[in-house]
Amino acid sequence: MIRRGALLFAAGYALLCAPAFAQGTPPDNEESRFSFFRAEDGYLRLDGRTGQVSLCTKRQAGWLCQALPEDRAAFEAEIARLQLENAALKKEVLSRDLPLPREATPQRPPPPADREVNQIISVIENVWRRLVAMIQSVQRDLLRKS
Repeated sequence: MIRRGALLFAAGYALLCAPAFAQGTPPDNEESRFSFFRAEDGYLRLDGRTGQVSLCTKRQAGWLCQALPEDRAAFEAEIARLQLENAALKKEVLSRDLPLPREATPQRPPPPADREVNQIISVIENVWRRLVAMIQSVQRDLLRKS
């Protein structure tokens, strides 16, 4: 039971600290790359570059370090799934004209006023007219040359 608790502690420590180690400056040498923590059957080794946790035990032939399984990818996949589900639920609530809680309110831009819409339409019309005029001008030039 104590061993399992120590392993869980080390794995949790690695998951929490791995991003900090990965973003920091690289260690000066290979000796400072690893941190060791006493465990019931040996030592837990934390790789300061990758965040990988290994259990190191003494064997007849010497020390053996075995990497502990990491569920980080499973956690990230579950977070992504929950984010998609959350977005779908918010969309469903909003489609039924129900208010979202304050914490869940999406950041929406305010709806444009009629004056702003008219200005946008005017700009688009001007661009369209210029484009049509340019096409007509090119067509005239091509007809003159042929």
